[in-house]
Amino acid sequence: MKAAGLEGTGTFAPLRQQVFAVLWVATIIGNTGSFIRDVASSWLVTELSATPAAVSLVQAAATLPVFLLAIPAGVLSDILDRRKFLIAVQLLLASASLCLLTLSAMGLQSVSSLVALTFIGGIGAALVAPTWQAIVPELVQRQDFKGAVALNSLGINISRAIGPALGGLLLAWFGAAVTYGVDVITYVFVVAALLWWRRATPEDDALAERFFGAFRAGLRYARSSRELHVVLIRAAVFFAFSSAIWALLPLVARQLLGGDASFYGMLLGAVGAGAVCGALVMPRLRARLDADGLLLAAAIVTAAVMGVLSLAPPQWAAVAALLACGAAWITALTTLNSTAQSILPNWVRGRSLAVYLTVFNGAMTGGSLAWGAIAEAVGVPSALGIAAIGLLCVGLGFHRVKLPRGEAELVPSNHWPEPLTAQPVENDRGPVLILIEYIVDRKDRPAFLKALASLSHERRRDGAYGWGVTEDAADPSRVVEWFMVESWAEHMRQHRRVSKADADVQQEVRAYHQGLEPPAVQHLLAINRPHIKGK
Repeated sequence: MKAAGLEGTGTFAPLRQQVFAVLWVATIIGNTGSFIRDVASSWLVTELSATPAAVSLVQAAATLPVFLLAIPAGVLSDILDRRKFLIAVQLLLASASLCLLTLSAMGLQSVSSLVALTFIGGIGAALVAPTWQAIVPELVQRQDFKGAVALNSLGINISRAIGPALGGLLLAWFGAAVTYGVDVITYVFVVAALLWWRRATPEDDALAERFFGAFRAGLRYARSSRELHVVLIRAAVFFAFSSAIWALLPLVARQLLGGDASFYGMLLGAVGAGAVCGALVMPRLRARLDADGLLLAAAIVTAAVMGVLSLAPPQWAAVAALLACGAAWITALTTLNSTAQSILPNWVRGRSLAVYLTVFNGAMTGGSLAWGAIAEAVGVPSALGIAAIGLLCVGLGFHRVKLPRGEAELVPSNHWPEPLTAQPVENDRGPVLILIEYIVDRKDRPAFLKALASLSHERRRDGAYGWGVTEDAADPSRVVEWFMVESWAEHMRQHRRVSKADADVQQEVRAYHQGLEPPAVQHLLAINRPHIKGK
């Protein structure tokens, strides 16, 4: 009997792709090591300082770098060789874990060193997170894409199920040095898998983006994509409140439930096991609920779990509650992640996913610090209760803000003709003003302007930094759309970026054009005036 979903386009179908399968297994091993490291650090800080602020500071140190560096990391993901970049960062992460091992073996570990090295580990996580997600389209066929995204979330939670429990046992039996040593070993497997992957070398491209230009292009896209805005808002409110459970769980395990390091690992392992179970039933849940329904259900279950933990239940009840929390957590993560992936074109995928990760980790960082401070003021049980009520309220309130469906065809249409030029134009010359003249009947003007407003978002997303529409004072039927692009090279990239979905919007606009010829297009280049002596 074959595994369910391995045939066709089910959740496990991407594992038929050898490269994806090897890298997927390697990331499970690597993430398992990261969870082993994190459980050791989280528990050690409770021994060095039992205050909620110190405990939440370690959590914040892990997520703050992602908040600060995810967007630059996304830019690097889109302009560098992703395989070499991943290898370099894995070596950085291994070095941080090696330092943790050395300090623990010598008995020199402190809250400051834990926070500092956790921060370095967070830097590594910030650098690789957009890249790991951005390489998915390279590893699987289009029909397996959503399954691959779901499998990546499942892989993380398999690691979450194994890593914390194993980390707790290693910490209890052998101490922190051995625990960190196991994490170091896992990087060997990840680097070996990346070395084995023979990624196709991209061809030299005269229009290849540079860091600062790519950075600006990514921010322009994120600022102009309304669909991405919805995903970011829904992610921010969910994770800001649900972060309380992660920030305060070490204190829940030690103070409210009277557990030791192995029990704390068991709680985290329960979250991971619940997430694995949630991933396995996800296809059935999707058949009954849309993305908005799944996210609301995740909020309700997570709020209920925090409410249960605030009552200091028996240890077995806490484990059961965190199983449910894990299922809710992967439901929210997979729903938001797959929605974000489905609305992004490949040319800006790494940068836009980095914006998503910035919001995610910003909400987790800010939430962790806030819930730590609240717990200091009112106690851990009350802080959990407040977070539960808040998450329930925002879950219900933001349910009206519907997530995008992500069904648009985002592959390049390549339907724009090459601009006519009297002579070759240097790539760095600019800015460029593009004028498009339409002939529009007066009775069609309102509908035309409405369609043109939709087109303006596409222009800005793909490279324009200014856009407007004007009419001829002598002949109001002559309507000119204009937009500005910072350089000739950026406009040529804009030609490549127009998707088939965008082409449909452009076709809708052109349907109102009354002329026998297509709308006239002009490309006007800025003239750099020669310096005049004495002026």
